[in-house]
Parts: sequence; structure tokens; C-alpha cells
Amino acid sequence: MNINYSKIMRKRIIHNLIIIILSISGCLNAQTENKIRLNENWKFLKSDMGSPWEAVRPIVKPGNPECVPVWEDITLPHCFNASDGVDSNGNYYQGPGWYKTQLEIKNPFNLGRTLLHFEGAGQKTEVYVYTTKVGSHIGGYDEWTVDITDAVNAFLQNKSELERFKGTVPLSIRCDNSRDNEMIPSSLADFNIYGGIYRYLNLVYVPALSIERVNINSEVDSKGIAGKYDIVLKTNNKSTLSKANLKIEVLDSKGKPIVTNNQEIGADDTEKTVYSSLLKKPMLWSPAQPNLYTCKVTLSTEAGTQTVIEHFGFRNYEFTDNGPFMLNGTRLLIRGTHKHEDHAGVAAAMTEKQIRDEMILIKEMGANFIRLGHYQQSRITLNLCDTLGIMAWEEIPWCRGGVGGERYKNQAYSMMTNMITQHRNHPAIILWGLGNENDWPGDFPTYDKKEVRNFMTELNNLAHQLDPSRKTSIRRCDFAKDIPDVYSPSVWAGWYRGIYTEYKEMTEKEMKTVKHFFHAEWGGDSHAGRHSETPDSALSLIKTGDGVDERNGDAARFGGAARVSKDGDWSESYICNLFEWHLKEQETMPNLTGAAFWTFKDFSTPVRPDNPIPYVNQKGVVERDDTKKEAYYVFQSWWTEKPMAHIYGHSWPVRWGNEGEEKMVKVYSNCDEAELIFNGKSQGVKKRNSQDFPAAGLRWNVVYSSGENKLKVIAHKGKTTVTDEIKQSYQTDKWGKSVQMTLAKIAQTGDIATIEVKLFDANKVMCLDAKNVVTFGLAGDGKLMDNLGTASGSRVVELQNGRAIIRVKLNAGSSIASVKCDKIPTAFCNLGN
Repeated sequence: MNINYSKIMRKRIIHNLIIIILSISGCLNAQTENKIRLNENWKFLKSDMGSPWEAVRPIVKPGNPECVPVWEDITLPHCFNASDGVDSNGNYYQGPGWYKTQLEIKNPFNLGRTLLHFEGAGQKTEVYVYTTKVGSHIGGYDEWTVDITDAVNAFLQNKSELERFKGTVPLSIRCDNSRDNEMIPSSLADFNIYGGIYRYLNLVYVPALSIERVNINSEVDSKGIAGKYDIVLKTNNKSTLSKANLKIEVLDSKGKPIVTNNQEIGADDTEKTVYSSLLKKPMLWSPAQPNLYTCKVTLSTEAGTQTVIEHFGFRNYEFTDNGPFMLNGTRLLIRGTHKHEDHAGVAAAMTEKQIRDEMILIKEMGANFIRLGHYQQSRITLNLCDTLGIMAWEEIPWCRGGVGGERYKNQAYSMMTNMITQHRNHPAIILWGLGNENDWPGDFPTYDKKEVRNFMTELNNLAHQLDPSRKTSIRRCDFAKDIPDVYSPSVWAGWYRGIYTEYKEMTEKEMKTVKHFFHAEWGGDSHAGRHSETPDSALSLIKTGDGVDERNGDAARFGGAARVSKDGDWSESYICNLFEWHLKEQETMPNLTGAAFWTFKDFSTPVRPDNPIPYVNQKGVVERDDTKKEAYYVFQSWWTEKPMAHIYGHSWPVRWGNEGEEKMVKVYSNCDEAELIFNGKSQGVKKRNSQDFPAAGLRWNVVYSSGENKLKVIAHKGKTTVTDEIKQSYQTDKWGKSVQMTLAKIAQTGDIATIEVKLFDANKVMCLDAKNVVTFGLAGDGKLMDNLGTASGSRVVELQNGRAIIRVKLNAGSSIASVKCDKIPTAFCNLGN
């Protein structure tokens, strides 16, 4: 089933986005005017303090010892590791950090409660009002709330300090991401374990009798005829009240009211079902039509009135035994990806806009599924999954290392409970993940498979107890694959093991070993901007027939058996071939539930210092700043209906070869046919055939001219025509050993200059296959725009095709840029006025 980009769907998605945006701002267990995002006026200290008193003690005058340590001004969300997570100089910071601000408290409710609601902070957090500890939390990804009412009231009685703080209340927060083997996730994990208040922090006012949460349990039969839903309410009573008035309103996906119910309820804190109803032929939720219902619950007492809004949906899904995935009674091939919360320049502290823009990119690529690796993600992400129509697998961060003690296990139980309780209303979620790669030892002196199985069984039982309506899942732990409802083995054909043409055979073999199979994680790395005339050359070195699973040491770029991850060129050209072969094969596997490639976006990791971009896992189809790689368009050509066409090579300025040699031009398109215009001449019309590899038959062999060549494709789908154009140079001169470099400014926009290094041989012929590591430097008024974890934003980086760029913020001054490379003379470039 392909995505339907009809006008109806676009209107529905826009409508749903408006609903979610309003609910994000207006329904954090409180009315809009009673919830404030605490983004501004924060100070940060990247170290520990002797005590919370140091954050609030008076400064007699500048220069006194009380002035230290020095704090920096920041805004939230904020991450300790915004830069150092991808700094080639060494390990990223893991330790404590402090935040402080001053709150202006204006609770509108008589005897109301004042809360701090954390959407996520890493990894251990303590909260202080003045010097009073009011709460703490272990876990960097689940939401949590601290009631600061009593501590605030106590501080307001301290007249001298209240005067010193000019009527505001001092708040200090200590976050700590220190290594701790008795916590999850493991420090062996292939992603940074960030520190900081890296999701939104909210100040919330609620009445003394308030709504703690509203859950909606909805279900529908596979024919979409008989729907049913229960509304479950939990209150929090800090008053002497014994009763409350409750109003329930339910609206359908078009905003039409279908239920208004008024009742009186008891004011105890037990969880209770307050409304149940049958619904005939509900509007179903699916990736093509993500219909959402709205539940509005209003609690009224003499203590005040509070309204909570939740959204829910009706869908029926099934992982059939040894067969395909069914959604609402129809087979749907799951076409998925993965994502971390990680972005250039901010690390985990992604803003709501950044998250939204990224999720829209995923939808426009054509994905109908996402695995949220490897932890509970922001409520913003899940809201967007609902509105955009993207099914989700969400998991707790039990990732590698083994099994720890009671503190370790209790954290996992708590995070499973919080994840399901907090996100169960989302119709997009179909799988609760128990963990990832739990066959990986190393955090403890002993590793006991039986202990891993026992712990996984406990988590599996807990997930089913909390939510009987959904399935559980895990990836890569063969000795425990019988425990979860859905299992994904390790299948990395053409990257860590084997060659990509083995994919179908090996996958179908794995499909026979479990009742409910899903393929999570496949693909490989690519260095953005690196291309190859012979991308598959390394395949001749690879042993076949020996499995395609990842094994210990395979991720390293040295040692062990021949494999593409070590011996390949890491080009965009190769990875496009690998992706397309997998996609071609998946379309011919009738019993395949689906697959999710790893991963949508490059992300930072401490375990890959030797990658072309140090400390970056480069398996994304977009860079760490969401810049699209060529592979993005491969997926778009297979997964979308909206007509598109893309000539491979937008980031490949110079091709090379012999004079008169034919070169393949590939076009990725979902159109029925396409015509290539090369240097003004038609090269003929080709019909798209999904099984004609590569480029689904949309490829032409042409002879490039020395110098500039112009390429244009004209593609047709029904009555719609789309085009794409690029220019490429062609080099026939042969090069020898790289012996010299040039560094030059190639562009400037405002105060930002772009500089480029190129490598040449002794005859000044550019070395178009050079992959040398170069290091940029700068002296003067400017600043390198580095530590972004992108091909154009890294101080240390491997060349793409004998070149690399970086940007410099000139600061309206003068600077001298440099670039050095082993055994090649350093090159310089003057910048500025």
C-alpha cells in the first residue's frame, strides 16, 4: 500500500497538526494559561558544586570569591554535549551540571499546587527550591513531575531572602550523565548518553484536586464496524474534597461532537473508568488517513476547574503467524526507518520546530513506520506520528551490557511503566520494545543468558499487564527470541557481512525461525558528498554464504574478515545500490511484515572515533543537520505516490574516466517513464520497472565531454510532469600520488564564508578518489563552524572526492584559515576584510 497524497489526506494532516499544536500548548494536565514553558533566563554550570547553597548565595561585589564558579547564560532545552559529542579531540563530557533560574509564582488557584513538569532530562536529576531538595529522578527519557508547592510557600515566608530575590523563587537543578553501570542505557551503547535539561521544562498550576492523567482504551474489529472505547481517569487530591463534577466531551476526527457526558465522581486517587461507549463504524486511523478523535475532560470543584485534552484513534492490526502485517483488515507492507533525538549544534536539545521539520521529512520520504531508537522519545515526536500517519515502535533503553542489580532493574521497570502510561493513547504506537542487542555482554564480570531471559520475561509480562492491546518486540537477542511477540534478528547483507544480493535468501531463512518476524536495522554508512565510479568493487573481496548478521568487531574499520563496512569506499553510490536492491526484493516477499532501515539521520556516538566524520554514525539518509543525501531520493522513489524525479549526483560535481568511455546516469523516480536530455540531446525514454536493477530501469549510458555537462530528466506520471537538472564536469586526466593541497574561499553569504580544500598530485591534477583525513584550523577574529557532526561542519574529516569544505563565521574581521594533512604541506587562506 503506497501513501495517498490526495488533497483529502493533506487537509486531514493539516487539521490534525493544528489539533496537536493546540494541545501541546494547552493541555499539559492544565488549561493553557496555567502552563508555562520555562525556556528563558537560565544560567548553566558545566561542573559540580559543593552544595546547592553555592547557586543562591549572595555576591557581595564583583571580584569576591563568591563570584566563582562562573555561570553561562543559556536557554532551554539545553544539552551539556551540544558540541563535544562530536569533537574529534576526545571523549564527550560525562558528569554533573547545574542549572538555575528564578521563578515568578502566580498560582491562580486558592490552595492550588505548583508543579514542575520535565519532558526529559538526563540522566539523574535533582531539583532544589532555594536550598530545599524537592525531588529527584533517575532516567533520561521518561516524563516526570515535581510538586514544589510546599517548598515555595516556605521560601515565601523567608522575608529577607524573598526581598533579595525581588519576590521571585530561586530554582536550581542538578543533572548528571556520569557513567554508571547500574543504570540503563549501557555506556557500551552506540549513541551518546547525553546530559542536561534537553527537553522542555514546564511550570504548571493545578487545583488542589486535579487530573493526573486520562487514558483512553480504544479498539475496533478488523472490518472497522464495531468500535469501543473506555475513558480512564486518575486524579490527585491534595484537598479535603470528597466529590467533583466531571464533564466528558468526545469529538470525531472532523471536530464534530459525538458525546457530552456530565457526572459526579468520588475524589479518591484510585484509577477509575469514568465512561465507556460503543461506536459503530468509527473513522479509522492509518498511515494514509490518520483520523484522530479528541477527548476533552473537565474536572470542576470549589478548588477550581481543570481541563485535559487527549487524542486517540481506532485501528486494528495483526502480525499474522508466519505471514504479513495486516492493518484494518488489509495487508500493509511496513516501510520504516529509525531515529535518535540528536541534531547538529544542539545534540539532544532539539526544539519543537526541529522535531516537526524532521518528522515531516520522514513522512515526505514515504515512511509509514518508525522505530524510536533506543528510548522513550519526546511527546512532540509521538504527537507527530499520530497526525502524520507514522506507525511507531517505542522502547526502553535496556541496550547492551547485561543485567545489573536491583537499582538497575527498578529503573527499567519504572521506565517501562512510565513509557506505556504516558504514551498509550497514541494510535501510532503498535509495538512496545523491551530492549536492543541484549546479547551484548561487557558491563559486568559475568554475563548470564538465563538471567537475561528472566529479566526480559519480566519486562514482557509488565508491558502486557500495562497494555494488553499491543505487541512487544525486541531486536537481536537470538537466545531469547521466543519471549517477545515480534522479533527482529540481525540482518546486514552487504555491510557487516555478506553481499547485498544475499538479502532475500537470508531474510526468508530468518523468517522461518519465529512466528512474528520483522526486520529492524539494515543499510550501511555513507560519507555525504563521496561518490564512486565503481562502488561495488569491494564485493569481490567478501565471503558469501556465511550469514549476514553483525558480529563482535564488525563495526570497526580495521581487523577481521573482509566486509564492506571495512573494505568498501563508504560512498553514497554504493549505499544507494544496497538500499535499492533491498527495496526491490522486499516488494517480492509476500509474507514479509516489513522492514525499517537504520537510520534516517546521522547521529553522534562515542564508539566510532575512526569514521570519516569522527564520532558520527553515518548510516543516515540525511546528515546530522537534516541535509538530504542521495539515498533519501531512493526511498522516495519507492515509497511515495506524489510524482518525483531525481538525477543521481547533485553533490557529485566532477566525474572521471577515459575519453569516450560510457558512464551510467541513474534517475530515481516513481513516475511511469522518464526521458534523459544530455547536453541538449535526448537519450531516449525509459519505462520504470521495479525489478530492473539499478534505478528501476531508469538509467542511461552516455559519453561525457571534458569540462561541463548538462543533464536534465523529464518524467511523466499520468498527467503530471516533473523535471530535474544538474551540471557535472568530467575529468580525463589521470592522477598520481597526492602531494599538495590548496585552500580557498569559494563562497560568502553575509558574515559566513565557505572554504574548500582540494588535493592534487605533482602535476596539479586533482585526486578525485582521495580520502585523506584533513584538519582545518583558524587564527584571527573568526570562528570555525565545527563540531556539527556533518561533512561540512567538522574540523577533522575525511575528504569526499579529493575535497572538503567548512564554514567560517568571520565576525566582521580578518582571519587566516589553515588545513593540514599527514605528509602533505599545510595550506593557508586569508579571510576577511
